[in-house]
Amino acid sequence: MDADLTRRQLLLGGAAGVGLAVTAGLATPAAAAPLGEYDVVVVGSGAAGMTAALTAAKRGLSVVVLEKAPTFGGSAARSGAGIWIPNNPVLLAAGVPDTPAKAAQYLAAVVGPDVPAARQEAFLRNGPAMISFILANSPLRFRFMEGYSDYYPELPGGLPNGRSIEPDQFDGNLLGAELANLNPPYLATPPGLVVFSADYKWLNLALVNAKGAAVAAECLARGTAAAVAGQKPLTMGQSLAAGLQRAGVPVLLNTPLVDLNVENGAVTGVVVPQGLVRARRGVIVGSGGFEHNAAMRAQYQRQPIGTDWTVGAKENTGDGHRAGQRAGAALDLMDDAWWGPAIPTPGDPYFCLAERTLPGGLIVNQAGQRFVNEAAPYSDVVHTMYDKNPSAPDIPAWLIVDQNYRNRYLFRDIAPLLPFPDAWYAAGAVFKASTIQGLATQIGVPSAALKSTVDRFNGFTRSGADPEFRRGASAYDHYYTDPSVTPNSCLAPLWAAPYHALRLVPGDLGTKGGMRTDARARVLRPDGSVIPGLYAAGNASAAVMGHSYAGAGSTIGPAMTFGYIAGNDV
Repeated sequence: MDADLTRRQLLLGGAAGVGLAVTAGLATPAAAAPLGEYDVVVVGSGAAGMTAALTAAKRGLSVVVLEKAPTFGGSAARSGAGIWIPNNPVLLAAGVPDTPAKAAQYLAAVVGPDVPAARQEAFLRNGPAMISFILANSPLRFRFMEGYSDYYPELPGGLPNGRSIEPDQFDGNLLGAELANLNPPYLATPPGLVVFSADYKWLNLALVNAKGAAVAAECLARGTAAAVAGQKPLTMGQSLAAGLQRAGVPVLLNTPLVDLNVENGAVTGVVVPQGLVRARRGVIVGSGGFEHNAAMRAQYQRQPIGTDWTVGAKENTGDGHRAGQRAGAALDLMDDAWWGPAIPTPGDPYFCLAERTLPGGLIVNQAGQRFVNEAAPYSDVVHTMYDKNPSAPDIPAWLIVDQNYRNRYLFRDIAPLLPFPDAWYAAGAVFKASTIQGLATQIGVPSAALKSTVDRFNGFTRSGADPEFRRGASAYDHYYTDPSVTPNSCLAPLWAAPYHALRLVPGDLGTKGGMRTDARARVLRPDGSVIPGLYAAGNASAAVMGHSYAGAGSTIGPAMTFGYIAGNDV
């Protein structure tokens, strides 16, 4: 297919076969529409679905992507778009000392027995080939996220300097009018700046660190250069989704999955509100997770849980999971998610990364006591919250910081020295007091206990060692910290009033449970047999990471890889 075709032309061409009228990029019902037929039907326009569609299309197959939302890109477009794939060509070109043996050793140590070795091997073997394929068949380019450590670098095969890559800058002008249909980011980049995910850690430190100030200046320079060139610069998830869409596969928006069509035990198409879209060779489901389905979360996951703590795309309501189940699919890992502590701010919750790691803060439970290494991988922090909550309530937990911390570091998009928004106070997301004891009273924890916890923690900062939870013992702990703080860049005392408490709940980037698949991304029944014609990738499938998280991009990297596997196998 000619890459110079606009997406509107592609939509019109693809829609003709299914009798869908497409106006301004949106699919609408047509009266007495004949049934359409393609070699491959893909459900979902996120990273998994679009990679699968591109792969199948480049094999010469006819492909259509069905997207529930009025926008394309799914949760991937909202994300920072880290991509964790060992031994990929971008890493090797950057001189990363990775090998297949190291990667296999590390992944096995992280994942354990939860995921069959054949699926782990398929991910590691196909991931580098997928990146090479994307580089050869799309306008996407990638950058090494140097220094973003694997999440468990001390395990065999772990790399302290990391294996994560991210999309390079992409000019949104290449999408033409279809740029308006791109799902917006979770957090918008400040106007005039071009920011990569790898810049975030340094922007937090721009007021107190020379490299941070230099990175901020570089972000501004990139933005200025793009403006002078007349570009609409996209980075992170916006770049990833735009680059995959620009590769030229037709996407039908506003076209949700109603059910899978099954004939003689094989999946032969997708039922949408407009009718049946047939698939001669197979259906690939990349419809995302079920994070916005309250009933499914209540059924499968631990309490308390809800749909207002997730940053996943709002259309992710488990449509693919339920259709797969009706077709006979087994489900795995449904109790789990890509967890991370979140602050329930008005509107979208804030997924807390650097803020809980920077020196000058600690996390306590309802008893006013620490219960976790604040700098641990974010999924581990929430697993600990759920594990300990029944006996020592920590949902919500509280991130306690002092004014010295606020004077030094960016918090979300709030510059140092500036107050938290009034709306956060009104929502009960943040509290402030002139003393630790007064803060304890406001958040309902024992004042003596909180004061004792802070005093003990302050003592640890002087020695640089945390005997309670070993904060700073892992190289990963130091990624989002302040190198000017010694002897442990993770630890600084709380001493400057006023003191602040921010409510923490179990947030997530999306759920990670889904249809059970094999090494070829084929969906399996409970007895292990294959459902003919049905594939799944991304958060519609059970994650190859099992209950763990190997590094930044462990969601998107496998999603794209198993989408690529499915697109080659179908």
